[in-house]
Amino acid sequence: MKIGLFFGSFNPIHIGHLIVANVMATTTDLEQVWFVVSPQNPFKKNSSLLHEFDRLTMVEKAIADNAQFKVTDIEFSMPKPSFTIDTLIRLQEKNPQHEFRLIIGGDNLAQFPNWKNHDKILEYFGLYVYPRPNSVKSDLENHPNVKLINAPSLDISATFIRECLKNGKSIHYMVPENVEEYIHWKKFYLM
Repeated sequence: MKIGLFFGSFNPIHIGHLIVANVMATTTDLEQVWFVVSPQNPFKKNSSLLHEFDRLTMVEKAIADNAQFKVTDIEFSMPKPSFTIDTLIRLQEKNPQHEFRLIIGGDNLAQFPNWKNHDKILEYFGLYVYPRPNSVKSDLENHPNVKLINAPSLDISATFIRECLKNGKSIHYMVPENVEEYIHWKKFYLM
């Protein structure tokens, strides 16, 4: 099975993530999309990052009704911060029957050469790239293992959602209803 891996902190997961994943699962040759919840992104220092298990639970709730979506906590047991190449290798070792592809936003493509072992990721896994607002052109767009995927470009961010919650504003329609209920029940992002 060919599987797209969608890495993120998902702090929280929102409709932008879900729309991109759905486009990947329904308009490309990917048969499933696995959400890889990252405990800590090596490029981000975030004091408002919820505990990894709370973020995992939100992803589970958000994707529960879609058989083409799965979530994995594989990075929870890896050294932190974990690097994408290490996670890809671990997933491939545990699931040799699958082919994995990395899903990234166009805004990350220009920065991709800064990633650890980016050349190995390109060679052995390849990239499926979705458009993001303010993306910069990259020479990698012409790489044979880079597929540019047409998807809606939504300028919605977890940062904006957290700010809304902190300021007592509605996040309705920005996250799935069951995720919104969970956030309010747990009183996440209020400070």
